[in-house]
Amino acid sequence: MRTHYTALMVSLVMALTLSACSPTQNWRDIALEGTALKAQLPCKPDRTTRKVPLGGVTVDLHVVGCESGSSMVAVMTASLPVGADASAVMSAWQKATLDNARVTQPLAPEQQKAWVRPGHLPLATSVRMQAPGQRANGEPVNMDAVWGAVAEGERVRLVHAVVYDRKIALEFASTLFESIQP
Repeated sequence: MRTHYTALMVSLVMALTLSACSPTQNWRDIALEGTALKAQLPCKPDRTTRKVPLGGVTVDLHVVGCESGSSMVAVMTASLPVGADASAVMSAWQKATLDNARVTQPLAPEQQKAWVRPGHLPLATSVRMQAPGQRANGEPVNMDAVWGAVAEGERVRLVHAVVYDRKIALEFASTLFESIQP
């Protein structure tokens, strides 16, 4: 009986140790290039910057992203020119993201919620969206995404974070989204 209990305890300790060291959940702090924003990603990120048109404005889009298990995770930022309409640009970004993921629109009210973090601007377009869509190869995928904005002097910086996976754990996406700090 004692041998069975000891074997069970050793197995439990080993399982907890291995799950704590899981390479698919290795959360790390990252700084977002060109900004004071910080976030946490569950894996070592790749980084890129490219010029993209968003809502009639061309911006430098800074992207950090990685794959964690079966999830694709990314955090993106773009500094807007002085005087640009942040809500219009964010709406265009949301539409482009939904179109790219082949999400059927319009979304139901329960698929969108206001998303405002401490230090973020309280824009009506700062939202969290959850929706089913399709990958480029036609496979089904779920998307959980947020968009927000922070003031940087006279400019506004938009931030977007997204998780794509067949099944997204709510706490996994929430950990990413809640980690975004100015």
